Amino acid sequence: MNYHTRKWVKPEDLNPNHSLFGGRLLQWIDEEAALYAIIQLENTKVVTKFISEINFVSSAKQGDIIEIGIEATHFGSSSITLRCDVRNKMTHQTIITVEKIVMVNLDADGNPSPHGKTQIEFVKDRLNSSL
Repeated sequence: MNYHTRKWVKPEDLNPNHSLFGGRLLQWIDEEAALYAIIQLENTKVVTKFISEINFVSSAKQGDIIEIGIEATHFGSSSITLRCDVRNKMTHQTIITVEKIVMVNLDADGNPSPHGKTQIEFVKDRLNSSL
């Protein structure tokens, strides 16, 4: 899994127990999943359809640096299924794993739309093929 995004846990990210607020982490995961899907499907109109059960394995504290990893596990006709791992950057201790996040590709009217993708594509490969 590739970890592309890092977040620094700041005071505004904490819950009353002085650890990372779960809702903030889920916000970061959802945003990262959306960005990944947008890049893979080459469409800015993508929405979250489903996020599987979540289980917080450990927590993060103020000052920790966490990293979010996303990988595609399945391509549907109008969706992409992702897996996410979040870990402490310095210790590599897992904070949370989300086994299934389903993102749906939309058309201009907001309806599910086939995307025609069947495998992961890297932007560098798209750029090289257009030269």
